[in-house]
Amino acid sequence: MKKKLLPYFLIIALSTSCISTRLTIKNIDDFALVPPLSKEKTFILTEISSDDKYGYDPDYPVNLGYLPIRNAVINVKRYFGALSGPEGQAITYKLVDSCCPFPSSKNNMGAGILDIYEINWEGLTEPKRIHINLYERGKVIAPLGLGIKKIL
Repeated sequence: MKKKLLPYFLIIALSTSCISTRLTIKNIDDFALVPPLSKEKTFILTEISSDDKYGYDPDYPVNLGYLPIRNAVINVKRYFGALSGPEGQAITYKLVDSCCPFPSSKNNMGAGILDIYEINWEGLTEPKRIHINLYERGKVIAPLGLGIKKIL
């Protein structure tokens, strides 16, 4: 009988040990408004962060949790579509990893994870990594060292 219960205890132990017991994200704002959309269906951003941690540090991710998680990837496209290199260069981006589980009441599983995107533009020697949170809301701005795409 004890041998039959062992796998269940292992599953419970492993699944709960992967989630951080505390929320370390510092820039969540449940009252933040979704940025307006341009004609091209990208976010209209008006500010570049002065904090060198914003977007680059898992405790200060870009919080894009304005839609249910099953539809949230559209906000990633809207966000990166609004950014440029520091001199207006077109950027490319790709999802490269996920990390940093955290407790979240915005998900029926009680937890969220951050997605890590690698961005690049012509002339950049090493790609930059941006942490995106699709579960929580926050003020949406451009990370330090990037630019905002001009709206036509």
